[in-house]
Amino acid sequence: MSQSDPCRIAILGATGSIGTAAADVIEHLRRIDTEVGWELYGISGHSNLRGLAGIADRLRPRRIVLSDFDSARAWECGDMSLESKSPCRVAFPQDATVSVGEGQLVELASDPAVDTVIAAIVGRAGVESTLAAIELGKRVALANKETLVIAGALVRRLMAQSGAELLPVDSEHSAIYQCLRCGAVPKRLILTASGGPFRQWSSQQMRQATPEQALAHPTWKMGRKISVDSATMMNKALEIVEARWLFDLPADQIAVVVHPQSIIHSMVEMIDGSTIAQVSEPDMRLPIQYALTFPRSLPSPSSTLDLSRKWEWTLEPVDLDRFPAIELGFEVARIGGTAGAVVNAANEEAVGLFLDGRIRFTDIVPACRMALENHNHEMNAPIDRLLELDCWARLEVRRWQAQR
Repeated sequence: MSQSDPCRIAILGATGSIGTAAADVIEHLRRIDTEVGWELYGISGHSNLRGLAGIADRLRPRRIVLSDFDSARAWECGDMSLESKSPCRVAFPQDATVSVGEGQLVELASDPAVDTVIAAIVGRAGVESTLAAIELGKRVALANKETLVIAGALVRRLMAQSGAELLPVDSEHSAIYQCLRCGAVPKRLILTASGGPFRQWSSQQMRQATPEQALAHPTWKMGRKISVDSATMMNKALEIVEARWLFDLPADQIAVVVHPQSIIHSMVEMIDGSTIAQVSEPDMRLPIQYALTFPRSLPSPSSTLDLSRKWEWTLEPVDLDRFPAIELGFEVARIGGTAGAVVNAANEEAVGLFLDGRIRFTDIVPACRMALENHNHEMNAPIDRLLELDCWARLEVRRWQAQR
């Protein structure tokens, strides 16, 4: 690939923490990489139109998608009071095509001009566009773990048919991907978890936890939903399911340990007894760049470890009594089928209820288990059925909450 034949990238979810880091990486690659002409072809955003306009002004994409109709209407009217007390017109580059609606996410992911899709939309909202890119055989830098949680078996079938490349952007799965390049036979994948803000809290303390406390992650700067998932360790439960499908290994070959410093991003125990770890500063730009440039390795904008200072890295077992989400994640990874779609939807709904002050923090995981146990499990369900169950699980959690 030469500068006359550039790599054209679409960032779906450009204003979130992954999307903004991805924009930084593309800007960095433009400066340092003379072999490839890096082009940000398209971006999407939901309600943070100012953030989207900032990225568009820096990197001049050809296509811009506004997935939220209310925000798009405010933009068209020049009234951005939905986002700010002082109305202000948000301007996009005049040579960019701006389109509106969630369906346009699939259109952007499917655009023949796009080589690589960075799937950075959080939650179920990113599933259809990610599947569209996979079905068309594109390289997908995957941060939307929910696509594999909801439709892991379908993803693997589509990849086999289309030849799509799926490179993980989650730091844990990118670490495993890098470790496996040594060629040895893996015995066990070991996902590390920071433990979140409640790592040392008792069950009774967590029962009284507020949204503000749950959002105060000690290491990573993330969105509200992912921050709560880290606090419950549901993010690690979903990552267990993601790893099962991404690396095609059964649940009993996956493990989780708590690593509060977030420097060891994951490990792989090989069949010969050795364990290989990927170690770096907690900076999402490194796994994003790895996914974009693989198999080449280039200088990263991320900082390297300062070996002039003293480091203490600890590993701790997960307390399953205080963090029951982990056991739930292993169960979903074992049984497959529709379990992932139901638990993911129930979790998204329960997190929203917690952030709205309508349930306790410690109600989130029980709500997910309730939905899993109340649904009729199916294997090999098509995507339409998986999305039907997504809607069912959300309604089931609301019904459960209303009866409490």
